[in-house]
Amino acid sequence: MEDDQLLRYSRQLFLPQIDVQGQQRLLAARALIIGLGGLGSPAAMYLAAAGVGHLVLNDDDAVDLSNLQRQIIHRTEDLGRAKAVSAKHALERLNPDIQVTAACARLEQTELEQAVGEADVVLDCSDNFTTRFAINAASVKRGTPLITGAVIRFEGQMAVFTPAIEDSPCYNCLYLDRGEVMENCAQTGVIAPLPGIIGSMQALEAIKVILDIGKPLRQRLLLLDALTMEWHSVILRKNPKCPTCSGH
Repeated sequence: MEDDQLLRYSRQLFLPQIDVQGQQRLLAARALIIGLGGLGSPAAMYLAAAGVGHLVLNDDDAVDLSNLQRQIIHRTEDLGRAKAVSAKHALERLNPDIQVTAACARLEQTELEQAVGEADVVLDCSDNFTTRFAINAASVKRGTPLITGAVIRFEGQMAVFTPAIEDSPCYNCLYLDRGEVMENCAQTGVIAPLPGIIGSMQALEAIKVILDIGKPLRQRLLLLDALTMEWHSVILRKNPKCPTCSGH
């Protein structure tokens, strides 16, 4: 690493779990972030700041005034701009060290599988079941770790799925695909800082997965009630009849 990189990442380099070798692994890593809204905003910003070398940003939506209450990567001057492009510009200003790719069209089937397969880790920051199940299926097929988060009202949740590890559950083990419509913030609202909490934790778990350090949130669902500030952890088991990861 060059001198300016040593200074930029110095607070991470002090950590024995990371050091120079770990930082070089981050710089060589590729993360796919799907959804640049409330969750994707802080997740992308922290991964960029931490020095994850290539961030691929996917979102087919444009910045709306109602987004700015919680989607902190975007600014008022970005209204009407594609979210992926707006986020790319923000991240390049934050850390010119890294490479940022903006994908403004919805990734479907083959394209999604390819993007997931090329990534070292995928962050699901989307807001609908259709996208979540598609990302999960691609993650299972390509064996790519998946960090998923969700927020609504004053409630948040997140989990880490590692399909390459034996007996690891997938998102479909947790939720059945019955074609239901997921509640979203536009319908029921969300308190502004909550996506920041969950999105930041997604970034943290992604770094742990890339570096293979600590104890990632595997086989657990973490739930937050922000009104009482109570956290709950639920053990997740692989569903032997899961249509996505069991072969049935």
